[in-house]
Amino acid sequence: MTVIDFTAFIDRLATASGETILPFFRTSLGVDNKGSSKHPGQSFDPVTEADRAAEAVMRRMITASFPQHGIVGEEFGNEREDADYVWVLDPIDGTKSFISGFPIWGTLIALMHRGAPVYGMMHQPYIGERFTGDNGSASYRGATGKRKLTTRRCTSLGEATLFTTSPLLMDTVDRATFHRVEDEVRLARYGGDCYSYCMLAAGHIDLVIETELKPYDIAALIPIIAGAGGIITTWDGKPAQQGGRIVAAGDPRVHAEALALLNA
Repeated sequence: MTVIDFTAFIDRLATASGETILPFFRTSLGVDNKGSSKHPGQSFDPVTEADRAAEAVMRRMITASFPQHGIVGEEFGNEREDADYVWVLDPIDGTKSFISGFPIWGTLIALMHRGAPVYGMMHQPYIGERFTGDNGSASYRGATGKRKLTTRRCTSLGEATLFTTSPLLMDTVDRATFHRVEDEVRLARYGGDCYSYCMLAAGHIDLVIETELKPYDIAALIPIIAGAGGIITTWDGKPAQQGGRIVAAGDPRVHAEALALLNA
């Protein structure tokens, strides 16, 4: 079975999860904290009924259609993760924005084949946008229609726009390392979660640097960025699908400069 055979099903997953999530958005919903640190400003890791309900819907659909496939999800753990095909799900990436009423969150759906991400989607149901990629190409669908995604050229860090969700999510050493790169770019902005990676694929920004990511935070975004012509690795230049410290760039020159500073 090829990736193309799965694309219609992934669209159905996105539609079903979006229909599940939207009734909760901008309402007075309950929020649980999965964090465990004594410093709530740094460890607040919210989860809502919308997160759980959306992942449950997608899991039921996958199990019914592909019972032999594995599933890795943020809210309900892992099943058959050694299968040839594994679905990696993050029902709401950007839950902090979600509970704050800002529409910079999305549902991440990745299909892995033998450990490598072969297809990814970021769906933002409130705005009605879908970003997809299969490593060879990437596309956007939304209110303005459908178009191919292509990263933009950027000759150096000095010309780059950098995003990270928040340096406060980094430990002290990584934060200081990040600031070395931040000091060299033309513009640095905070926030965005999965949206930052999609804006990189769309050619609006040049660099994203994060730490402490889980596989479900990043797996769906890798085929989108690669398909748009970008590059995404760990800080030490390794494949990014296991998460950790991640650097994504639209231009290889910016990626190389960022890696050099992150490892200086």
